[in-house]
Amino acid sequence: MSTNIIPDHIPSPVNSWHLAHTPLEAAATEIEWSLVRWWEAFNRYQNELLSRLSQGNLTPQEVHILHIIRMQDRPKSTSMVANLLNRDDIQNIQYSLRKLVAEKLIRKVKDGVGKSYSLAVTEKGKRFTEEIAELRRQFLIQQLGSMKDSEARLLEAARTLGLMTAMYNEAGRMSLPDMPV
Repeated sequence: MSTNIIPDHIPSPVNSWHLAHTPLEAAATEIEWSLVRWWEAFNRYQNELLSRLSQGNLTPQEVHILHIIRMQDRPKSTSMVANLLNRDDIQNIQYSLRKLVAEKLIRKVKDGVGKSYSLAVTEKGKRFTEEIAELRRQFLIQQLGSMKDSEARLLEAARTLGLMTAMYNEAGRMSLPDMPV
């Protein structure tokens, strides 16, 4: 008995998109546009949560950084935050970190000797992330729970997206100038 929740063959008709001339290209186009639409919906959802919590001065990306710093309740360095979010725009991350420090949601924690430091969530930051978690349970998790095999489907989607992330990263590296193809 197969534990795969996705059918072995999902028909993907070639549509009129300039991006899709084969069934594989059509399937890739469908997932890409689904991700674009998902991202826009996710951002609207995140902005709505922030407005409900009177934190409209924070962006969803800054809240993602806050959640990463809170993850496992251990301080994180700027480079670790960037790595965990698959981002390489360190200056933008540093700007967001300064903003989170100014909002008193995170604080700098000295790393042993020298000038290096990590960032840790403050009590205010913990309360804020708990409020987000509660709203998330009310508005999203209940809906997700109504899907058949929701946990398995979400985990399979996460594995698929993780694999696709690696493929897009590799494709991006391959397209850099002066890189062998």
